[in-house]
Amino acid sequence: MDNLEFLMNSLWTMIGAILVIFMLGGFILLEAGSTRMKNAGHIAGKTIFTFGISSLVFWAVGYGFIFGGDANFFVGMSDFFYSGAQIADASVQTTVFFVFQLAFAGISLTIALGGFAERAKLSVYLIFSVLFSAIVYPVIAHWIWGGGWLAEHGKQDFAGSTVVHLTGAMAAFAATILLKPRIGKYNADGSANPIFGHNQVYTALSVLILWVGWFGFNAGSTVSVADGFFGFVALNTNLAAAAGAVSALLISWVVLGKSDITTMLNGALAGLVAITASCAFVDTWGAVVIGLVAGILVFYSVRFFENRKIDDPIFALSVHGTAGVWGTLSNGLFATKELATVGQPGLFYGGGFHQLGVQALGVVTCALFAFVVSFVILYVIKKVSGLRVTEEEEIMGLDISEHGTYGYPEVFLPKDETKSM
Repeated sequence: MDNLEFLMNSLWTMIGAILVIFMLGGFILLEAGSTRMKNAGHIAGKTIFTFGISSLVFWAVGYGFIFGGDANFFVGMSDFFYSGAQIADASVQTTVFFVFQLAFAGISLTIALGGFAERAKLSVYLIFSVLFSAIVYPVIAHWIWGGGWLAEHGKQDFAGSTVVHLTGAMAAFAATILLKPRIGKYNADGSANPIFGHNQVYTALSVLILWVGWFGFNAGSTVSVADGFFGFVALNTNLAAAAGAVSALLISWVVLGKSDITTMLNGALAGLVAITASCAFVDTWGAVVIGLVAGILVFYSVRFFENRKIDDPIFALSVHGTAGVWGTLSNGLFATKELATVGQPGLFYGGGFHQLGVQALGVVTCALFAFVVSFVILYVIKKVSGLRVTEEEEIMGLDISEHGTYGYPEVFLPKDETKSM
């Protein structure tokens, strides 16, 4: 490889890393807008705080567990406290690749923490962030991206429908079970009360930011400018997001009689999550179908979990979990002979059921690992120090109870106090 191509690959991957990290801004607006304003400052601040934790833990052990040498089928065993040393014959600057992978780890953690929203102690975020970033995410990432046992079976997950999204969603699932629903979410007869987010404009803007950032997520995962293939990946990514938004809005319109904006936004994100596994392996028509199905699935998935008293304020289980499962399995249907550089073609392209079976194996094992380990971590924390703030603190809001100030002081503080600010 000549020096120019090496530099171009490194530049493109760094741009991708920046886009993925900026997705955290989208998640801040998504979570804050989807919840009540008394928790907005807390949600914004903890996202930055936990990304800091994730970055340090990834540097210390996460990268080594995923990509370290002396690896086995389960985990890598070197490159801890990453020094920045360049790997010989690498097609991209190793430090750039490290930052790119660090960004993915941070996004998966952010998805997981969505299941804690509006009721978890700040100390729980700290402890769980360390352990998730050290022993949950890296193990699954090694299995698929680091040469682990699922990689040996030909598991297809180009940019992380399983590694990033399903892993985060299953951790969020464990949190929602142990934390229990928010005060006022369910009535004594089991019926659900809507708890509306305080700013739908924030949620819409967040989806646009995430949509743009996803080009770094998916197209950036080529870590190469060779042949301009990243453009094809970006095209598939956009088509799936568009299809998800349209199908989700239409299904809500048909079923509810009104076109629901939140469902439409979730549909766009579900399309993005679903195509993340297959964006480099499927034709454009396949990307459209994957997005369309994801938009419909997310509509019904949200209602499925709500009816079972699973209080998921930012819809992580449906957007990242259900869509992540569908996106992973879709490779086993739509991966083409020409594009399946990993594993085998899908069912519709003459590959039979083999790749679908591999994809299903990956979904089941990764989901179980992420859920069980996260559940154990949180259960131990619950027994030792507790997971949830007090009822009084939850009612007053985590902004004031955890941080001593409000994200919207003009709304909550007396006028004479706000004048002095």
